[in-house]
Amino acid sequence: MSTPGVRTLALLAVAVVAISFAGPLMAGLAVPALAVAFWRNGMATALLAPVALGPRRAELGSLGRRDVGLVVLAGALLALHFGTWVTSLRMTSVAASTAIVCFQVVWVVAYDRWRGVRLAGPASVGLVVALVGVLVITGVDLSVSVRALVGDLLALVGSVAVAAYTVVGARVRRTVSTTVYTSCCYGTAAVLLLVTCLLAGVDVVGYHPREWATLVLVTLTAQLLGHSVFNHLLQVVSPMLVSLALLLEIPGAALVAAVLLGQLPPVGVVVGLLLILAGTATVVVSARVSR
Repeated sequence: MSTPGVRTLALLAVAVVAISFAGPLMAGLAVPALAVAFWRNGMATALLAPVALGPRRAELGSLGRRDVGLVVLAGALLALHFGTWVTSLRMTSVAASTAIVCFQVVWVVAYDRWRGVRLAGPASVGLVVALVGVLVITGVDLSVSVRALVGDLLALVGSVAVAAYTVVGARVRRTVSTTVYTSCCYGTAAVLLLVTCLLAGVDVVGYHPREWATLVLVTLTAQLLGHSVFNHLLQVVSPMLVSLALLLEIPGAALVAAVLLGQLPPVGVVVGLLLILAGTATVVVSARVSR
């Protein structure tokens, strides 16, 4: 692909800023974590449904059993990701939680290695460096509180879930359009999260207007200006550039959390964050080159 122009770089910058606000905004909401996860997916489904049920209706109706099964599986994994990650944001710092969730790309590369895909030497080093970063953060949080450590572990589960979601999605996207796929995934995740909320006795209504406005803002920024823009850019720039840009969410979210929430992570967490950032970037670049 050609060198990205000014417009493409501007879109990348907008997308990075948008996703960087997601974690801090969700962490600061006076809304139960599972309810936040539900509404983010529910609102995204409402935004995409008119397209999926309109211009894409024929494609939606032609999905085979295999595709439907994979889409439902992807939606369940997405529900697990959001349920654990948003809960994690309430238990540990935004910087730690976001950095550990971004470890997802390492899980995807590790899965490829398990399938027999050759892993370049630098990628192996990056894997170790990123893993050390996770261990450093969890070690620091353990010294802070058991609650913070549990938050780190939930973020780690969230990273595994979203990595599995990515792997499943790669298979489905061979035959299903982005709009239909994301609509069905978000819808499945929303239904599962709603059921979880109801079973757990979590209130999904009755919030202050300010909280509703923030929920809408999270959906518009993270989903539309963030991930949707990244999906669009995959058509014009290399996946490696998009993957590297996504990693900027780590320092971006930490900075936004420091400004909005007054969360200044300990030096140890910053060190772990930088290790995850450097290690994951090495994995992304090396894995791409080796192919």
